[in-house]
Amino acid sequence: MHDEKIRTDMTDHLMEAVLSLENKEEAYDFFEDLCTIAELKSMSQRLEVAKMLRHGRTYQEIGKATGASTATISRVNRALVWGEDGYLKVLEKLGSKPTQQSTEDEV
Repeated sequence: MHDEKIRTDMTDHLMEAVLSLENKEEAYDFFEDLCTIAELKSMSQRLEVAKMLRHGRTYQEIGKATGASTATISRVNRALVWGEDGYLKVLEKLGSKPTQQSTEDEV
């Protein structure tokens, strides 16, 4: 179930804008205009954390490799376990196969 606080006409328009992008260069141009460098790095870090969790890496390994805090890693893990499967759908499309599912207590 999608959070109704997130679904608005403006966020619908944002999702349509993202879906309209045709290649990586268009995506870079759009996201560089839309986001701060910190926001873009934060989003890409979370995606990398999700990929590493999906591949069975420990929180310690992930933190060392990405610089993500345990709070960020835990938040991404919660989304992988209890979320809308957004990370999983994207990672599957990108060819990232799981090796084992992490648990929330893994630290």
